[in-house]
Amino acid sequence: MSSTVAQAGTPAPTEVRHPVPASFGPEVAARLALRVSAAPDAERVRTFAPYTGEQVADLPVSTADDVTAAYAAARTAQAGWAASSPAERARIVLRFHDLVAARQHEVLDLVQLENGKARRDAFLEVADVLNTSRYYARTAPGLLRARRRRGALPVLTATTELHHPKGVVGIVSPWNYPLSLAVGDTLPALLAGNAVVQKADTQTALTALWAATLMDEAGLPAGLWQVVVGPPEQVGDALLAGADYMMFTGSTATGRRIAAAAGERLIGCSLELGGKNAMVVLDDADLDAAAEGAVRACFSSTGQLCISMERLYVHAAVHDAFVEAFLARVRAMTLGPDFGYATQMGSLTSQRVLDTVAEHVEDARAKGATVLAGGRARPDLGPLFYEPTVLTDTDESMTLYASETFGPVVSIYRVEDDDDAVARVNATPYGLNSSVWTRDTRRGAALAARLRTGTANVNDAFAAAWGSMDAPMGGMGDSGLGRRHGAEGLLKYTEAQTVAVQHGPGLAPFGGMTHETYAKVLTRALGVMRRVGLK
Repeated sequence: MSSTVAQAGTPAPTEVRHPVPASFGPEVAARLALRVSAAPDAERVRTFAPYTGEQVADLPVSTADDVTAAYAAARTAQAGWAASSPAERARIVLRFHDLVAARQHEVLDLVQLENGKARRDAFLEVADVLNTSRYYARTAPGLLRARRRRGALPVLTATTELHHPKGVVGIVSPWNYPLSLAVGDTLPALLAGNAVVQKADTQTALTALWAATLMDEAGLPAGLWQVVVGPPEQVGDALLAGADYMMFTGSTATGRRIAAAAGERLIGCSLELGGKNAMVVLDDADLDAAAEGAVRACFSSTGQLCISMERLYVHAAVHDAFVEAFLARVRAMTLGPDFGYATQMGSLTSQRVLDTVAEHVEDARAKGATVLAGGRARPDLGPLFYEPTVLTDTDESMTLYASETFGPVVSIYRVEDDDDAVARVNATPYGLNSSVWTRDTRRGAALAARLRTGTANVNDAFAAAWGSMDAPMGGMGDSGLGRRHGAEGLLKYTEAQTVAVQHGPGLAPFGGMTHETYAKVLTRALGVMRRVGLK
């Protein structure tokens, strides 16, 4: 069944349907569980479907020793992989691309089963993986080729830039985008010549394991992509201890700890962390388009999206009209446990997230916020459903005002002009993503450039910037460091090396010159280079 969003006080229906995807069964879960790097007699952990609370998988739990063993196996495999050409690696990734496209129904079912999101949101993960695999397979050979650089002395110094793989990359992938982020961070690391040891979130581990298994089918040599499963307190230290580079997506608090540990070891890390993202609706915006965009901005993947919007700043001149258009769409949204494309919003993923969402809304309500739509759990649909919720009259006294809720909750604020909007968007330590809506795209782009966010979209919520694979994506401030996508998304997994071959005299006196004479000669030569425009 599905349901439209009710306003507070509307009686809830009582029927609950428990759908089971046709492509999934216990034998599939058992087969994928074999791909976990864990001892045969490992302890087991069960996972449960957000839609129904029914068991999905029984997984082996990796220990710190298992993680160490995974690194050893990965390091052995990586030596041969590093010797292969980027073009050979790219061919495997393109075969993986084709397998994902052909068998997407399997992983769409898995993502929904483990995460609880709507199918239309699960498909965006498939599309993202296809974009990522194609982009990096096509660009990796060029990015990794040896490049001639200007030498110290024209003609006499031949300088080349090389990129070597780091070795073994440790990746922590989250539960909210279990396919996109498990695969999207792994593929460029592999294409750069590294091996990967990945800690998949336990709740959504089957999705990551499915992707790793499909990569095996595509021809990835054994041992290169290791997947471990276990609580951070059990496997986290070993994961950090073995890595030559760390890639992490998750909370800002955990990101700080990883950055500190990476600093102690003098290894690099890339961190995509929390956000309190904002959307701005300017006074000349197409309000129907903005309202439709705001629904996607706030409620895609049930709001469990690092780059979704939790704050809406609307120019006073259009505030009331926008709110009316937005609320009409929110109240008409369909939600429910459905494995088809019709339903707009699915379930939250865990009781912990549901508790946080409910606590944030109730705290705001108790302190004077007004609930314009939603504002309640929907146990009639399933154990973890919560309605898409719109609030107003929120202020600094409320937890959700500055803290990330990470659920289907958004607050609306009235702003007087562009400068007011910019100041309020930037009044947060976070800086991940933002959105501006206007008919004047030059005005929108100029305002977006003033926002302190790693990505800023004009007349789109997040997909325009995220889907621009050739451009970097990441956060400022408490939203992280490093970038995925673009050249940096691959080259961060490499060590740059400069090889300079000197022909003839070098940067030292020659032919019996004194140092004083040499200094005069070199000064004249540098002056000539300046006049003729040499760098």
